[in-house]
Amino acid sequence: MQDLIKKAGQVKLLIMDVDGILSNGQIIYDANGIETKAFSVQDGVGVKSLARYGILTAIITGRSSAMVDKRATEMGVNHVVQGRDDKLIALKELLSSLDPALNITAADCAYMGDDLPDIKAMQTVGFAATVPNAHAEVIKRSDMVTTRAGGAGAVREVCDLILKGYGHYQDFIAHYTLDETQAQDELS
Repeated sequence: MQDLIKKAGQVKLLIMDVDGILSNGQIIYDANGIETKAFSVQDGVGVKSLARYGILTAIITGRSSAMVDKRATEMGVNHVVQGRDDKLIALKELLSSLDPALNITAADCAYMGDDLPDIKAMQTVGFAATVPNAHAEVIKRSDMVTTRAGGAGAVREVCDLILKGYGHYQDFIAHYTLDETQAQDELS
């Protein structure tokens, strides 16, 4: 686990797929043909936590959806690339579009994906993560398999691991907790 934490501590940019990672992978249409997706609030807190410490985030997805834009904006995702079937080319284009002063290479990235179109991008980055119900070939090529499924806090697990790798996790948690003295004062 220490090696995994150390590897996560090198991540400067977390790249996420949507269907199966930020959502549960289901595509649901209502009676009017309007597509809906469900996203995890916990994933949103995790993505925002990375921004607090200067770690960038991006989405690369094969589908295009206004819901993805809306959710990405809510979470503060830095870059959104939609409608791209070749995720490796999309990853390379994303990296080349970044400010050179950031000095971010593929080795500095984490990529979360769950299906075959994600594999090449995952093989290119420094840290690859997936979910337990991912395709077997994706699992085989991943550094980390989360305990939670996509759309149910899997991204949060990776975000927490990245914060641990940088030594920021306890500081992040301290924003949401009281120390023993503060807790006792609240009870009084």
